[in-house]
Amino acid sequence: MCLIAFAWRPDHPLPLVLAANRDEFYERSSLPLGEWADAPGLYAGRDLQAGGTWLGVSRDGRFAALTNIRDPRQAKGPRSRGELPVEFLRGALDAEAFLAGLRPRLGDYSGFNLLLGDRRRLFFFNSEEGCARRLAPGLYGLSNAQLDTPWPKVLRATAHLAGSLADPHPQRLLDLLRDERRPPRELLPDTGIGLDWELLLSSMFIVGPGYGTCASTALLLGADGGVQLVERRFDNRGVPAGEVSIRLPG
Repeated sequence: MCLIAFAWRPDHPLPLVLAANRDEFYERSSLPLGEWADAPGLYAGRDLQAGGTWLGVSRDGRFAALTNIRDPRQAKGPRSRGELPVEFLRGALDAEAFLAGLRPRLGDYSGFNLLLGDRRRLFFFNSEEGCARRLAPGLYGLSNAQLDTPWPKVLRATAHLAGSLADPHPQRLLDLLRDERRPPRELLPDTGIGLDWELLLSSMFIVGPGYGTCASTALLLGADGGVQLVERRFDNRGVPAGEVSIRLPG
């Protein structure tokens, strides 16, 4: 993923409400959201180049999401970051134990952020920090830097989500992600990729030459373990190209 806004409310009937956009090069093929034939009980989209995913859930109500850290100076890891959500969702370890076991292997991956949890606990992990943080209840935003880094699109996404929490219907969450407005240039971050790319990547929803928002995802995780997960896919013009909805009972 490249943009995630989420409300974490462990004492609420809907502990996790999340809206996220996945941005990618259009030529990088992926499968839409679905249950994996080789991992029954795992529901996610699938990157066909490296075999991993960017966001998924398991039948028992576990959740995982990944964003990359944008830093052209970082060393490129030999393994795909997308395998990490899959490894967690297919395994038996809880989030805290999984992240403890991940620390010795951080050199295998380029920089990343991980959100892992279930309806009771949610953890954030930044590979540059190398330590897991259990999240307190609150409203959060994450893109390709640290959690709650105040990039304009992160602030806009969390504000949109806050205005939707009274009735967090999946379609409403997907619609709020379709914001193509770009901030003034003086508000852009400087991540070392040049002004043209900073401007292209500055909107919540991206339509660019060869690169853009390929999918939007809405997730509602219930206190009873029930899951509602909806993915809307887009073509290289930003036109909706299909939608998948999955509902798992608690």
